[in-house]
Amino acid sequence: MKDKPLKLPIVNSSLKSIGRKVEAKEEQSLGLRGRFGRKEEKAHVEAVARLDELRQICGNDDVTYEALYQVMFLDPRKIQVSMKDAAQNAEKLAKEKSLSRARVWFDIAGGLALYEGDTKKVAEYFSEAEKISGLKYPIVKNAEKAVTKAHEYYEKYLKANV
Repeated sequence: MKDKPLKLPIVNSSLKSIGRKVEAKEEQSLGLRGRFGRKEEKAHVEAVARLDELRQICGNDDVTYEALYQVMFLDPRKIQVSMKDAAQNAEKLAKEKSLSRARVWFDIAGGLALYEGDTKKVAEYFSEAEKISGLKYPIVKNAEKAVTKAHEYYEKYLKANV
């Protein structure tokens, strides 16, 4: 014999509380992705929108766009280290032969130099990262134009006194 499910009468006033309990259980079962995924998705959408803005500033200059896309911080104000400290860390790690970590610090120093508009430092730090890693950084060949476009982006979208 098959058991039939019990049908219990539900009072209208209790529907709201049942709905809340179901929502709470769903939220509990979502885990980290459910709790934090929405914020991550929002941040991703914002980053994509900013990259589209960078594309508009660069126009048809694909070389400059690709160079900036590879190394530019969209909001460098969130970086908690100075350009000078990042460069010192990179040099120290390079001397210790920790090349991958040194490259990361040179990338950070170069990105901050880009934000500050220092063309000479941009070329210097990314050249060092290129030597250490063997990767190609298109910004090294086109540093002056890239700094100009990055400065345009930062002025327009960060409203900072760059």
